[in-house]
Amino acid sequence: MRPKQAAGVAVAGQGNQHMAREPKSEADEDLAQVVTGHGPCTYLLLALLALILVYPYLKDGIASRTTLGVLYSLILLGGAYAVDRSRRAFILGFSLAIMGVALQWTWLLTRSLGVGRFAVVTYVAFLVLTIVEVLRYILKKGPITADKLHGALAGYIMLAFLFAFIYAMTETLTPGSFSFGHFDQMDSAAFFHLLYFSFTTLTTTGYGDITPLTDQARSFVIIEEFTGVFFVGVLIARLAGLYPPQKR
Repeated sequence: MRPKQAAGVAVAGQGNQHMAREPKSEADEDLAQVVTGHGPCTYLLLALLALILVYPYLKDGIASRTTLGVLYSLILLGGAYAVDRSRRAFILGFSLAIMGVALQWTWLLTRSLGVGRFAVVTYVAFLVLTIVEVLRYILKKGPITADKLHGALAGYIMLAFLFAFIYAMTETLTPGSFSFGHFDQMDSAAFFHLLYFSFTTLTTTGYGDITPLTDQARSFVIIEEFTGVFFVGVLIARLAGLYPPQKR
């Protein structure tokens, strides 16, 4: 082989090695951007996590009610902002969010049972709309971004909140639906117990400290169990296409 040809082959080999290493570094960089980025769903996720972490420390009192009102308001407004994908969904989500904020503050100030039930119905409708829009956003064709990942996690958490509100309504209409007995509907900690039970059901953990007793409650538990499995399955299938296998 001539010297010039040998040099050309060496340069070509180095170029091929460089091209082989480059996709890996780009993939690592893209993955870092996906994890550390932010968007509308990021703020919704932060509000949900803040409510979960702060809730156990909120007892009866003006300060606790104010904090709860602020956190719930942030979740509702953040959810309305996160579903800003179509004009119709945004108008409906924003209307439900404003109604939910008004009912939330009214219930915190008056502790009226009728207002509380109406607020729960509004929350359920709002969460259903938000979860559906988040799923549409995640499954939409295109690259996986940090906002989509945060939206997926926020949607999973909102599923637990959705069924917690459904359990609260079930216990209100049929007292004694759960094993912890007849709790006070005005107790702010009662919803947190149901939220804890909802998370254990959604993740199929099942500690057994809280169990459904009535057929109505068990029906909702069954729905939450396969809904959580379906959500995780869809999310994993979507993320599987993030980095397709490289051709040799």
